[in-house]
Amino acid sequence: MNYAIVGFGKIGQALAHAFARKNIDVTVASRRPPEALAPQARAIGPTVVAKSLREALEADTIILAVPFGEHREVAKALPSWRGKTVIDAMNAFPVPEELDGLPSSAFVAKSFTGAKFVKGFNHLIAATLATDPVVEGGHRVVFLSSDDEDATAPVAALAKQLGFAPVKLGKLNEGGALVHARGRIWGQLIFQDLFKKEQ
Repeated sequence: MNYAIVGFGKIGQALAHAFARKNIDVTVASRRPPEALAPQARAIGPTVVAKSLREALEADTIILAVPFGEHREVAKALPSWRGKTVIDAMNAFPVPEELDGLPSSAFVAKSFTGAKFVKGFNHLIAATLATDPVVEGGHRVVFLSSDDEDATAPVAALAKQLGFAPVKLGKLNEGGALVHARGRIWGQLIFQDLFKKEQ
């Protein structure tokens, strides 16, 4: 299994720190050329490698950490997303009219035809996401939701590998609504920093 983070702003860098902490290889890419990202990637850790978007999209699992409006550009970079797992770590706020009542992830999923699509890692602010998720015997919770039950298991395994406690919320428009922006309000679990004690 290989991983890429597309988008290298605050959330992308926070996630790169999580991979570096566990010495897990991850490719990072953005609209900027890899040379522009390389110094920051190296500073985070030796397992974080900046590549072009095209190279990054060769990964099996791709974490979307771009500004919401840019997801379509990423989606167009591959003719088919079959065989890929896409983790949506974006937040759409203020909520664009075009969502037409859909949860933002359900809207985004339409662009990534054939992909296994999971909402995750989006409910924490970047500064919190970047810190060690293991605190006083507990693990920081990350919420996962997907309309494809099979897609959630490998993402939950990755979250555990990174030191987080994955909590599955079910489908995007059901439990997943708790981590989406709707109308002018955030879902109830957005920005909640929760921990799960080891049993």
